Amino acid sequence: MRFTTSALAEATGGEVFGRETEVDGVAIDSRLVQLGQLFVPLVAERDGHDFIGTALGAGASAYLTSGPIEAGTAVKVADTAAGLRAIGLAARARLGDRVVGITGSVGKTSLKDLLASVAATTFATTASTGSFNNELGVPLTLANAPDGTECTVLEMGARGVGHIASLCEIGRPTVGVVTVVAGVHLSEFGSIEEVARGKGELVASLPASGTAVLNADDVRVAAMAERTDATVLTFGQEAGEVRATGVSLDEHLHPTFSLRTPWGDADVHLAIAGRHQVVNALGAAAAGLALGVPLDQVVVGLGGARLSALRMDLVTAAGGERVLNDSYNANPTSMAAALRSIDELPAQRRFAVLGTMAELGPDEAAEHHAIAVLARELGIHLITVDQPWYRVEGDDAAADVDAAVARLRELGLGDGDVVLVKASRSAGLDRVATALLA
Repeated sequence: MRFTTSALAEATGGEVFGRETEVDGVAIDSRLVQLGQLFVPLVAERDGHDFIGTALGAGASAYLTSGPIEAGTAVKVADTAAGLRAIGLAARARLGDRVVGITGSVGKTSLKDLLASVAATTFATTASTGSFNNELGVPLTLANAPDGTECTVLEMGARGVGHIASLCEIGRPTVGVVTVVAGVHLSEFGSIEEVARGKGELVASLPASGTAVLNADDVRVAAMAERTDATVLTFGQEAGEVRATGVSLDEHLHPTFSLRTPWGDADVHLAIAGRHQVVNALGAAAAGLALGVPLDQVVVGLGGARLSALRMDLVTAAGGERVLNDSYNANPTSMAAALRSIDELPAQRRFAVLGTMAELGPDEAAEHHAIAVLARELGIHLITVDQPWYRVEGDDAAADVDAAVARLRELGLGDGDVVLVKASRSAGLDRVATALLA
């Protein structure tokens, strides 16, 4: 989105130093600056002000600063993080009524990717990149929406009560989608009831003219209907106004199903892997229909959707083994779904390389062990990486990524085998998949 530096100064309460200029979009990482953008240096573990010169050299047209004025055009503000939020608010004021917020413990990014594809069939659409879903990602998504954007899709994450409400103050969604409430980030929330309270802030923020899109299969999500005056539209595989029947998977785990909606019925074939993606597709379909996307275009969008990196990416290696790389993040719900996914793949042997599931709270040891038990029940050979809590008899324990890869090689991994790689992002298990596919 284009702003003059004087408009940025007005939005942020700042002052322009240097010549008046125009910026197109915002970056907070000097390594990712594109020509003509505004650079916003943030103060965290490293002080972004140290990289203003690098950003200008990369083509930034101007920069915010709460420190000394350097070369080029600057907008001086009291606090650059507050300035970024103010720019997000100014960008949101230019957007129309089709702004969707998506939250939930599991499936936010996948549903966001699916909905962005659906909405783009009918409207000029922008969406959060990857998992840009926090107090930085939401204003960045808004500020980087191209001029002429007709639909904006915002992923919203939270690590405590009040976080979603704060993001909704910036994004002001008119459609809100809630996926699932599960025991994720319990070390921050404290209890699953608090998770539900925090996620429900999205629904509570919607205007009466908006639409709350709720997963009817999750009782805590369904109960959020009581927190809004907006229209409620439900989806789910067991219940809901938008639902799926006749679900089947092909040899690549791509689901096919009959989509049943108040707008009519249609057949859908997804190009993404996993039976559990059906419920995300239903949420995306419901939100797309609420936005005004015709049913036939919903089908086109769902069929053409691709997921963000490191999510349910099924690839065949040179030796014939198939690697399911789902290493971006993990919690007990998504871990169980991924294990059941490889159980549905035709294979001679099935392996799972699993790392830590972070931020599970006081039950974290039991949650890890339960996943190991499930793997054994499914006949999946488990290789754990630097996480003793998984331990059940017969598992392999690897100290690090290299040891896990070496153990797979010792086992003669090859044609007819399938390997799941999954952990929380901090474990860095994407390196396992990279090594297997090299």
